[in-house]
Amino acid sequence: MANVLAGDVGGTATRLGVFELRAPRPALVTMRTYGTRDFDSITAMTLAFLQHAAVSPSTLSAACFGAAGPVIAGVATLTNTPVRVDASAIATAIGLPRMTLLNDLEALAHAVPVLSSDELSVLQDGHADPSGPTAIIAAGTGLGQAAIYRIGDRVLVAPSEAGRADFAARTERDITVLRVLTHECGRAAVEQVVSGPGLVNIHRALHPDGCRAGVDMTAADAPAAIAESASARRCLGCVDAMELFVDAYGAEAGNLALRTVATGGVYVGGGIAPKIVTWLTDGRFLSAFRAKMPFTTLLASVPVHVILNEHAGLLGAAQFCSTT
Repeated sequence: MANVLAGDVGGTATRLGVFELRAPRPALVTMRTYGTRDFDSITAMTLAFLQHAAVSPSTLSAACFGAAGPVIAGVATLTNTPVRVDASAIATAIGLPRMTLLNDLEALAHAVPVLSSDELSVLQDGHADPSGPTAIIAAGTGLGQAAIYRIGDRVLVAPSEAGRADFAARTERDITVLRVLTHECGRAAVEQVVSGPGLVNIHRALHPDGCRAGVDMTAADAPAAIAESASARRCLGCVDAMELFVDAYGAEAGNLALRTVATGGVYVGGGIAPKIVTWLTDGRFLSAFRAKMPFTTLLASVPVHVILNEHAGLLGAAQFCSTT
């Protein structure tokens, strides 16, 4: 069977892997994770990966990378990190006959049809329309959104940069966060609230005196520390921030479901969701997701799943190779 090279280039971390094309889904052969800015370029990182993994480019039939930014003519500059990904440069450097660059959520979308039940956590059973649109939302360093449309036997994925759309405040606490972000940045984008850095922004806005559990809001691991402190109930400010974060995440997922009429379901991916499943299942997320009069009944019928497979974006990139 043919082997393909897959990449998932995020704002913080990049995963590179080699997959063997099999039915019904590609099988992972080898994978490594790097800091996205550990190398001078993603091309250099790719060459180092192939060397580290002892993979000869001659054994590869194709490649597909997902990148966390808009893809224009085979090139992407990441939205939240000044890193450029050039499909042609990578293909030339390693001598590949075929290289495709997708938006990261576009790549993730290609994994959805081949995910198994144990790679998903059900938030809402709903009643899926197999022919209806499917929506994907994923918070990590930023916030990605995409939609899958089925037209006959064809599956079309529509990427977006909706994470940079305006944050829609719904409550007085939301308005407090909105005011702080607007003062600091000129406007508030939804990913400045629904993302890892967004969780820090929420805590700063609601509790400007800091964290009673001693979380350093300037540290790279501050989002994880806030979530851990909130789960342990060590700081009510951290609990407050997590609750607003989950509310905002659910509300934006509901907005996406309305924008796409996602009767096929909504999938919540990214690096954060699998780590906070207990927060997503306590009712807050779904309450905010459904609270969209006059469409509460419609949204209550939409299946909602959390993608637990942290390598789903990489799998989706490999799956794209198997279908093109």
